Amino acid sequence: MPIESVIIAPPAPRVETLSKSNLHSIPLEYIRPEHERACLGDALEQLHNSNSGPQIPITDLDSRDCIEKVTKAAKEWGVMHIVNHGISSELMEKVRAAGKAFFNLPLEAKEEYANDQSKGKIQGYGSKLANNASGQLEWEDYFFHLIFPDDKVDLSVWPKQPSDYIEIMQEFGSQLRILASKMLSILSLGLQLPTKDRLEQELKGPEDLLLQLKINYYPKCPQPHLALGVEAHTDVSALSFILHNNVPGLQVLYEGEWVTAKLVPDSLIVHVGDSLEILSNGIYKSVLHRGLVNKEKVRISWAVFCEPPKDAVVLKPLDEVVTDDAPARYTPRTFAQHLERKLFKKKVGDLDDSDV
Repeated sequence: MPIESVIIAPPAPRVETLSKSNLHSIPLEYIRPEHERACLGDALEQLHNSNSGPQIPITDLDSRDCIEKVTKAAKEWGVMHIVNHGISSELMEKVRAAGKAFFNLPLEAKEEYANDQSKGKIQGYGSKLANNASGQLEWEDYFFHLIFPDDKVDLSVWPKQPSDYIEIMQEFGSQLRILASKMLSILSLGLQLPTKDRLEQELKGPEDLLLQLKINYYPKCPQPHLALGVEAHTDVSALSFILHNNVPGLQVLYEGEWVTAKLVPDSLIVHVGDSLEILSNGIYKSVLHRGLVNKEKVRISWAVFCEPPKDAVVLKPLDEVVTDDAPARYTPRTFAQHLERKLFKKKVGDLDDSDV
């Protein structure tokens, strides 16, 4: 579909404003389609009820068998909790505090950073437009900006309040970039590639790999059984790193069932994204996931997407993982082309191996 034929929806009110207006019922545009609602619910209740059944794997990056465990999780789940990842608890708490402080600012102060997708200004403060797979709105506001590499970031779009936001997020970006290299090395070894930096080089690292930060703010919702913070999707990135404020909400699809992510102390959650699934020819799985909301607590998550440059990388299965028995499952495309394919798909069910 050509870009000029896409109708840009008018801006919706900030979800925070709706949440604070003492609504008893949510507006119709936030109500999920009927076929989704049977398996929705309050995130706090879902966590309480999730003690039995499969659980997202927890992997210790300092353990002797971490390569085996990371590889197994990436193949079978496409997601894992990681501990001993090298980012200090102190820094993670600073990140949480800085993000919370920004969203605690008055609405007028946050609106000074508003993005404008109709004009191509995607960085900044925003709320989701109704141009997603369902055509419905999601129960979240967010702040989005590039955090690494330093020579490509635009600090003019970063929050000036709290005053330590820039310093904290620059350090977070630097530490995550080291972690991204470590994870890509482990995953290269898991594929038995000739060098441990094979995946990173294919993604144009270490110089040009990008880290994009999206702080997701999910306000309290009076009808969590009708809404989603973010609808079911896979990430276009190679890897995504998730930090949260210890309020549940993430669910991943595993063997046809939605599994609620536990709250694992001092951990980060890592998702395999589409780019890595393509490079691995489907050996690693891009995880389908979504975000629930709840009545009682605000949830905030910090999602950092590890992405190749849009036009400099042709995503296709690596030669080393293509065989007569396992032919290439994905057609070559640049990252920008893959993003466009996903953006203009009307239904999640329309996606095939070619689109991930």
